[in-house]
Amino acid sequence: MSTNTLQENKMGVMSEGKLLLNMALPMIASMLVQALYNVVDSVFVSQISESAVTALSLAFPIQNMQIGFAVGIGVGVNSLLSKSLGEKNQEGANRAAGNGLILMLIVTAVFMLFGFFGVRPYYEMQSDVRETVEGGIIYSQICCVFTVGVFLSILGERLLQSTGRTFYTMITQSTGAIINIILDPILIHGWFGAPAMGIAGAAVATVIGQWVSAVLVWFFNFKCNPEVQFGTRYLRLEGSTVRQILTVGVPSIVMNGIGSIMTFGMNQILQNFTETATGVFGVYFKLQSFFFMPLFGLNNATISIIAYNYGARKPGRITKTLKIACSAAFGLMLLGFAVFQLAPDALLGLFNPSDAFLSIGRAALRTISWSFPIAAFCIVLGACFQALGNGIYSTVTSLCRQLLVLLPVAYLLSLTGDVEKVWLSFIVAEFASAAATFYFFRRIYREKIQPLFVAQ
Repeated sequence: MSTNTLQENKMGVMSEGKLLLNMALPMIASMLVQALYNVVDSVFVSQISESAVTALSLAFPIQNMQIGFAVGIGVGVNSLLSKSLGEKNQEGANRAAGNGLILMLIVTAVFMLFGFFGVRPYYEMQSDVRETVEGGIIYSQICCVFTVGVFLSILGERLLQSTGRTFYTMITQSTGAIINIILDPILIHGWFGAPAMGIAGAAVATVIGQWVSAVLVWFFNFKCNPEVQFGTRYLRLEGSTVRQILTVGVPSIVMNGIGSIMTFGMNQILQNFTETATGVFGVYFKLQSFFFMPLFGLNNATISIIAYNYGARKPGRITKTLKIACSAAFGLMLLGFAVFQLAPDALLGLFNPSDAFLSIGRAALRTISWSFPIAAFCIVLGACFQALGNGIYSTVTSLCRQLLVLLPVAYLLSLTGDVEKVWLSFIVAEFASAAATFYFFRRIYREKIQPLFVAQ
């Protein structure tokens, strides 16, 4: 790869607003398709029974942990690779990609083992409803044993994002999700003469979509991403490269792990009311993904731009990108707030709800959505932490949002005996996270961004 080609990378020269739009829109579009899949999946499963919906809700921490490990390693690779390209260090970029692939395969093996040996104990300690337990076991075993598609597709997408080729990630993610959506009714309910597989069909559709996405994303990397070069000498773990990947990646993994613990903990709290409340919580997560997944698409684009321009010593582009990203994120989450406030019944009506489900869900959506605009700033500024190699800051803010504040407050509010009060814990936790986020942003700005202005 020639130096001239590296110098012309659009992340260092294109106007910030146009660049963010150019990189974020494909990711936002693909993540909206992913969000649509999440909802469609649950809509078809809800036609089986309410217990099937609860089984998927209880499976969420496992799936979130899978994605958390994949995204964590991917973010670490993304940050190191973008920084290396900004510094015109092609060898460093190649080592980041090769080491990232090996790390992904190691974690894949761990989740496969969990699929064989850990899924049944996980479900049996959460529910004594046979239909919920057996359905959840079948679903989660299939998703874990064949999980390699998740890890390979997410790493491949991060490699494309690191070099600004987000259009290809839109194609891969959207294709996988669309295939999933098409297969759901065919495999769950036996459309077009196929055998009706029930909740197992939802898992098989998910796995097939993930594998198709993985095949496509690696095809694009080999054919259309010359700034990342693979070779056998890069496919062995190298201590310094692994450390740099994990320095950024582990905090991201921990953040997603925190999310899984939070979901598990909330499920336990809500199970003390009714299984319906647990099902509502799972459906809420599906619905909020229509706004949070595009927000994370914007977040991913912001990480790549900031990391590249930090490596290229261009602080003005970093700050301008952050300002534009914060404005866009706030507008998006304000829209989410309005939709959840004005149309909760229409959203919940998609899931064949009982009267109790609708009543609990209406209060949940309207209450939790008050935290959306605050989350917009926290998540975008968290991209800055990750891009600049201070992932520990993101970990602390997530701990405040999802563990240290949310679960204790939710538990205390549950003692009132009113499930509607439990949802207030999300607002309290988001304010705590915002306080930590703004404190850490001031520190990282003084330590890493401001000195670049002085050096100019």
